[in-house]
Amino acid sequence: MTAFRLAHLSDPHLPPPPLPFRLGDLASKRLLSRFAWRRKRHRHAKAVLDAVTADLAACAPDHLAITGDLTNFATPEEFAAARAWLGTLGDPSAVTVSPGNHDALVGAGGAADFSAWTPWLGDAEPGFPCEPGFPKLRVRGPVALVNLCSAVPTSLHLAQGRLGRAQIERAAALLRETRGLFRVVLVHHPVTPGMVSPRKSMTDAADLRAALAAAGAELVLHGHAHAALLSGFAGPDGPIPVLGVPSASTPAGMHDQAARWNEIEIARDGAGFRAIVTVRGVTAGGDLETLGRYELC
Repeated sequence: MTAFRLAHLSDPHLPPPPLPFRLGDLASKRLLSRFAWRRKRHRHAKAVLDAVTADLAACAPDHLAITGDLTNFATPEEFAAARAWLGTLGDPSAVTVSPGNHDALVGAGGAADFSAWTPWLGDAEPGFPCEPGFPKLRVRGPVALVNLCSAVPTSLHLAQGRLGRAQIERAAALLRETRGLFRVVLVHHPVTPGMVSPRKSMTDAADLRAALAAAGAELVLHGHAHAALLSGFAGPDGPIPVLGVPSASTPAGMHDQAARWNEIEIARDGAGFRAIVTVRGVTAGGDLETLGRYELC
């Protein structure tokens, strides 16, 4: 049987378009974030992101998962620019986006504007419309994508996430309903403890782990940490692997790891599945090469 190839990239941090000054920004987190962007913007290069997406397109995966932080300040202009960028990646039915904390930086212009990305968030379900709530479900071949949103506005100097009880319970229900498929959970913030500092963590990650431990999942994909991470925790049928990737726009030689993306080849193997990860990333010379290949299950 031909393997289903799922690509994963995260945290592109698209360069912000010209942004108008808004008086309300003086009393919001956006002002501090603009100062931080001036200091850190060299860590994200559009040329690197373009090289990553061109490399990804050449590999022609069956589906692409993007785990958040398409924007930097969650402005309407950035949401529109991100929508245009998403349109360059192929048909929206083949791309799924899980919003990140930068995409919900403040209440106004944050989570309410995810509607601009509706075609990339998930498929509508009978009795559970695609918008505005999460989680969202997509079934593609042998794969069920359960898309969560941990993006919530936070106080200054915090980059935490939160799912909430209702979203976690609904996610567990979807995972039970799709048992027998290769179930992939998409979320921006890391699920396993110790991957990021407390001020950047998902505050109800333990509740999500408990739900996944009961309902089961074959894989969790996340971003946020700007690092290549492989972790996991116990599930009902064995360990649930958790994969994170660096920012898709970080050049080599920065404080954070250079840009990478993963391709996960998923194929049925008897009563279960076999999943092989191929890591593609930017080298010290600026080229994109295969950095490794390993089997998850």
